[in-house]
Amino acid sequence: MSSAKQSLLLLFDRPTEPVLTKKGDDVVFDLPNRFLTDRYKPIGNEITNRFDDVRQRIPVKDITLPDIRSIMALGRDENFSLWIPRHAKLAGRMIDIFMGMRNVDDLLSCAAFARDRVNPQLFHYALAVALLHRNDTKDLAIPSLIESFPHKFVDSKVLGKLREETFVVNEPGSRQAIEIPRDYTASDLEPEHRLWYFREDPGLNLHHWHWHLVYPYTASNRALVDKDRRGELFFYAHQQIIARYNIERLANQMPRVRRFNNFREPMTEGYFPKMDSAVASRSWPSRPDNIVLQDINREIDQIRLDVADMERQRDRIIEAIHQGAITNTSGQRIPLTADGSTDSGIDLLGNIIESSDLSPNRQYYGELHNNGHVIISYAHDPNHKHLESFSLINEPATAMRDPMFYKWHAFIDDLFQEYKEQLQAYTQEQLTFPNIEVTAIEVQPTTGQKNTFQTFWSQSEVDFSRGLDFQPRGSVFVRFTHLNHTPFNYKFQIENRTGQTRLGMCRVYMAPKKDERGVNMLFRDQRVLLIEMDKFVVQLNPGTNIIQQQSTESTVTIPFEQTFRNVDRNRPAPGTPEAEEFNLCGCGWPQHLLVPRGMPGQGQEFQLFVMVSDYEQDKIDQDLVGTCNQAAAFCGIRDRKYPDRRPMGYPFDRVPRSGVDTLLNFLTPNMKVQDVRVVHSDTVRPRK
Repeated sequence: MSSAKQSLLLLFDRPTEPVLTKKGDDVVFDLPNRFLTDRYKPIGNEITNRFDDVRQRIPVKDITLPDIRSIMALGRDENFSLWIPRHAKLAGRMIDIFMGMRNVDDLLSCAAFARDRVNPQLFHYALAVALLHRNDTKDLAIPSLIESFPHKFVDSKVLGKLREETFVVNEPGSRQAIEIPRDYTASDLEPEHRLWYFREDPGLNLHHWHWHLVYPYTASNRALVDKDRRGELFFYAHQQIIARYNIERLANQMPRVRRFNNFREPMTEGYFPKMDSAVASRSWPSRPDNIVLQDINREIDQIRLDVADMERQRDRIIEAIHQGAITNTSGQRIPLTADGSTDSGIDLLGNIIESSDLSPNRQYYGELHNNGHVIISYAHDPNHKHLESFSLINEPATAMRDPMFYKWHAFIDDLFQEYKEQLQAYTQEQLTFPNIEVTAIEVQPTTGQKNTFQTFWSQSEVDFSRGLDFQPRGSVFVRFTHLNHTPFNYKFQIENRTGQTRLGMCRVYMAPKKDERGVNMLFRDQRVLLIEMDKFVVQLNPGTNIIQQQSTESTVTIPFEQTFRNVDRNRPAPGTPEAEEFNLCGCGWPQHLLVPRGMPGQGQEFQLFVMVSDYEQDKIDQDLVGTCNQAAAFCGIRDRKYPDRRPMGYPFDRVPRSGVDTLLNFLTPNMKVQDVRVVHSDTVRPRK
């Protein structure tokens, strides 16, 4: 890998320090003097002469510089949000410039020039998107956002302790990890705080950030947005978040989240993040309980958005769902269609609701999802009277910390479910895999009883040194407490009575058995709480087949090391297949959150569901060699089609056939259900 190519990653290091200071492991960029900002041009040589003893100097080629003055309109000390149209347009221009560079050397020069001039968060986003999508850089490992902007993941007290540790303790090996307390955002008086471990989990928030990095909703280069089944993936990735969140609520004796569909009612849950924005040098705004949405008129952000606008967008989308068609900008009607094996309507609807550049009529249907994040985030200062910025819910890396995220997305998901309820139910014949029967399923943890999942707390460390600007160099760690589980194996017994070898797709789901009242769930309620655990292809020889699969191989998750990774530690040797997967597979549900928390004592009752469908009807003919396909369930596969022809969430993406009122009634011979328990131990255990 060329040195210029690898050097691009150093531009993510210490994002508010000037580019001419040390980066990474004792590295300095040699910049043409005209690349420096006006502040540093007169003293550029003086500054660089301080670093005569560095390990490496990287020459930056002098090129014809792009005009980035319009992008600089967003101040370097302002917060940046993808969901603010003005910010998104500026980021799109920066992405276009990066994508248009002829080669890696020119890209390095352009990025080095722009780095100290444009907003640091906009720069990070635009460069990351460009590196992910350029053919000559797509194999680079984009540094995790937690390494560059740690202030988005921990409270300001922790950052203060980290700065003290780095300043006082000169030897990095002698520095102590700073532990994040469990209860720093609220007390037990706030019921929503019971879910701190889910909402504030760094891996979960990184997953949401990375998903929106891989799937930008707007770009002048349409290819960056127009990806296979993008709208449907927006629906499914967020539907599974809401399903998992509701399961965690049930485990904490809380009702399922109430959708925020009446935009005039108070937002009962406040949120006080206790976090600072290192870029803006201000605290992230809080939201008191029972605040009401107001019309936004913020000239500085070029936003004018009325609550009535949101209501019109909502009503037009609901009308389209019930009419079974949408209207494009030419006035033509486009049907929302689905058949027995595919569903193009959900993809179209996803692009409208979000909305992305793929929306057939954004002017009419609006940007309901994006605008929701914006209008909620400005509820505390809708007209900029108090000079406040937006709150955490308007930033993909922090939005999931706010309880309102889940109420908003429960409403968004409800729109999708309203569409799904219009579709014709699958018949038994459509669900059956003839002469294939699942006869037994079980789960065996590495220790403990079968059909019992075990969860507990673990602690993991992340090196924050590359996000602490203007501090002494060397590693300094933060210790997070997070949910974890004992690894386990699935074991399925499948009978093949066809007389020939067949390929099947194993689809594994899990759902709570009882509702808030302790009553067995009806299928109509349980259907939207079934969380995908795994999906994999199996070869079924004639007769009895014993299929085993490890939990760590799940196609839903990314490995633990990719969530709590550091820039240099935990990385496989360069050039190995393991290194390629490590680099490419950044998007996915965190492995440590694969299993819901459950309950202490006897545990929480779940039903584990396994279906084997006909792979010949499910498969997508494509070459996956050298392509990251971990965590494909929520993130798809880079540069490929989604690896399953069926609708996402199949077979639970539609209401059931007549007469089915429980999960057991839903079964066909190629399906099986097993009662299992999730037992939680409120102890901290080392990760194995």
